[in-house]
Amino acid sequence: MKKTAREVALEVLTKVDKENSYSNLQLNQSLKNEELSRMDINFTTEILYGTIQHLNTIDWIMQPFLKMKLQKLEPWVRNLLRLSIYQIWYLDKVPTHAIVNEAVNIAKKKGHKGISGMVNGVLRNILRNKETIRIPEDLPENEKISLEHSHPLWLVNRLVKDYGVDEAREICKVNNLAPYHSVRINPLKTTREEIMEQFAKELGNQAEITPSPLSSQGIRIKGGGNLALTNWYKEGFISIQDESSMLVAQVVDAKPGSMVLDAAAAPGGKTTHIAELMQDNGTIIASDLHKHKIKLIEDQQKRLGLHIIQTIHSDARRLKNELPAHFDRILLDVPCSGLGVIRRKPDLKWSKKEQDILDLTRVQKEILQDVSFLLKPGGILVYSTCTMAIEENEAMVKDFVQKNPDFQLDTNLSSYLPELVNKKIDASAGMIQILPHHFQTDGFFISRLIRIK
Repeated sequence: MKKTAREVALEVLTKVDKENSYSNLQLNQSLKNEELSRMDINFTTEILYGTIQHLNTIDWIMQPFLKMKLQKLEPWVRNLLRLSIYQIWYLDKVPTHAIVNEAVNIAKKKGHKGISGMVNGVLRNILRNKETIRIPEDLPENEKISLEHSHPLWLVNRLVKDYGVDEAREICKVNNLAPYHSVRINPLKTTREEIMEQFAKELGNQAEITPSPLSSQGIRIKGGGNLALTNWYKEGFISIQDESSMLVAQVVDAKPGSMVLDAAAAPGGKTTHIAELMQDNGTIIASDLHKHKIKLIEDQQKRLGLHIIQTIHSDARRLKNELPAHFDRILLDVPCSGLGVIRRKPDLKWSKKEQDILDLTRVQKEILQDVSFLLKPGGILVYSTCTMAIEENEAMVKDFVQKNPDFQLDTNLSSYLPELVNKKIDASAGMIQILPHHFQTDGFFISRLIRIK
């Protein structure tokens, strides 16, 4: 039988809950298997990601109305209640009787009469008490932020410690908003003006199209559907990339004819951006630890009509034994905790643990130290991450410079950044930390180091 939007969302959420799988991959697979209308696809996506974004707040609302601990419920029952409470609490336009009725029907279909009765009772009880359910004003500030903006307490504690209460609250608030979609134009094939004109003509009123204030190659789009399915993408006129990520290639500033190493390159977004800025003239060695991801880089190069990227499969920590020390530029966009991309991947809030950060810093430190030997004197190394954990970013770079006196941070970093960034963030120390609420982009760290001898 054909599944409803809510049934598809429940199936995906339960798999994510039970198997710790990625919601975007599970959703894409489920949508391929089901014949949903465009409206139902949008609704499935909305309630799935909305529920994941607000998970601990939903669980806090639900628990007092259960006769057992939430985790004792069967996973599909727990997640049916979560999806329903998300709709009741956060979606004003969905009639509450429709939410309850469909939840009860799904419960009848998947379980026995007792379960459907329990689901009905819990949801109706929450509806009756909705006006009195409030997060207590006298909660400690960090716990309040955790519940109001639905982030794990350990992460809120860390953000408050690193950035203060006000910034932490803003980060958590913005993480629950829908992200902008952004694309990078390929200057070897087109101009931003040409593509924006085409977008306006083809997408019409269904999309809001504006030039990126962070990158001369960037375009922001609200609406317009999945641009990776368009001919613009397939024929290499655009790439899908977040605006803060576009800053990395600008900071690398590789000139035509340069020898460049991208030591953790997959899936190739920054690699191909560097190649475009080099006007497809020079050499880029793109290495990655995961063999199956090498093809992603090669596919991107082919799609964009580039020729200067040579891929190799290797652990970045072994490259010093495999390559000569002759690179003008090195990019180290290292594996990280990804806390800057929670807005796009809300699962990360709940799947990451504080220990993951500590484990990653050991790997990052080794990569930075080992790859640095491959840079020419006078060359530039850019170390970047899509996270906000200070240990992975500022502390990592400062520790490296302290232990390697032949390197120094480039105090001229601001000259490689757009005016908007320089107005908001002081780059004089040779590094910047972009937070998600600064420009409504991913959280990103970028530093620029010079080998002085």
